[in-house]
Amino acid sequence: MIERPEQSAAAAERLIQMALTEDIGSGDVTTVALVPEAAKAAAALVARDEGILCGVHIASAVFRQLDPLATVKICVTEGAHVSRGEMILQVRGHARALLSAERVALNFVQRLSGIATRTAAYCDRVSDLPVVILDTRKTAPGWRLLDKYAVCCGGGENHRMGLYDRIMIKDNHLAFWLSGQERTIAGAIQAARARFPEIPVQVEIDHESQLDEVLTAAPDWVLLDNMTPDQVRACVERCGGQIKTEVSGGITLDTVRAYAEAGPTALSIGALTHSVEAFDCALDWDETVR
Repeated sequence: MIERPEQSAAAAERLIQMALTEDIGSGDVTTVALVPEAAKAAAALVARDEGILCGVHIASAVFRQLDPLATVKICVTEGAHVSRGEMILQVRGHARALLSAERVALNFVQRLSGIATRTAAYCDRVSDLPVVILDTRKTAPGWRLLDKYAVCCGGGENHRMGLYDRIMIKDNHLAFWLSGQERTIAGAIQAARARFPEIPVQVEIDHESQLDEVLTAAPDWVLLDNMTPDQVRACVERCGGQIKTEVSGGITLDTVRAYAEAGPTALSIGALTHSVEAFDCALDWDETVR
């Protein structure tokens, strides 16, 4: 879970400001031309699909950014399941502000609910097994904290937030390290731990033959990359529960259970955030309010 909600709130505020500036620019010319300045309006954010809700508080903040006096009623809590046609949020305020905020508010809910919904689909496939569904760093630039928050809303957990909070020794790092004389994978693990003793160390392998040497250095995690479920099972058994195991590489909804049944600690899935299918929702306007 994200343990720094104040950072997530700050990230949301930055994205709201950026998105509104990007969309409105020098002014919403259509709204200014056609909507009286004093006009009031009311609308409801309604689900057009079924899934897991995320981002409703951010949508509320978008409306209030343009109309601080707007009244917003949130009807569904974050992380809850919503059905097609269900009302998510009600808002009432100055018509110009609500019209100008509409697209930005929807964008937040659609993306974040899409991530939460996809994460929930993966979690549901393995809910009876002792495995964790993790995200990756394959997030939209600038959206890292919010994308990962959405994963948590869907029942997943967060992998490292960035390059700073876990040592992840991958094949390219090893290529540089092993170019030196008499250097080994175990030596890379030991060197990383010596340099940053307070940070967890993980090493990626893509062949079972690499595991013997890795185990001698006892990293905190071993990442089993692009292996079959049978190869994963063999590596997990050799780790004997002494080292946490993560599996990555092309895991889909069709294969996630087979990988989970192989016994790893966690499965990391880039598709949770890098191939988001937007959750369909819309703002329905109350025609009686003028």
